[in-house]
Amino acid sequence: MKFNVTEVEFDFSDAIDEQLSQEEKDSITQNNLGVWEADDEDDLIEEVTTASGWCIKSINYDIQLK
Repeated sequence: MKFNVTEVEFDFSDAIDEQLSQEEKDSITQNNLGVWEADDEDDLIEEVTTASGWCIKSINYDIQLK
């Protein structure tokens, strides 16, 4: 299935060793929006988490029919 991720909020509170600027957080978020291929919602969350390196607090998406 294809999912169009329209919004994602990452848990940046784990960045104890790193101080991320708002620009860096925004960039990470923007880089993970768009179409993803996954088996289901759980797989989508795993794919985005793995690709970004950050846990997801919330995610919104549309399922692409084609």
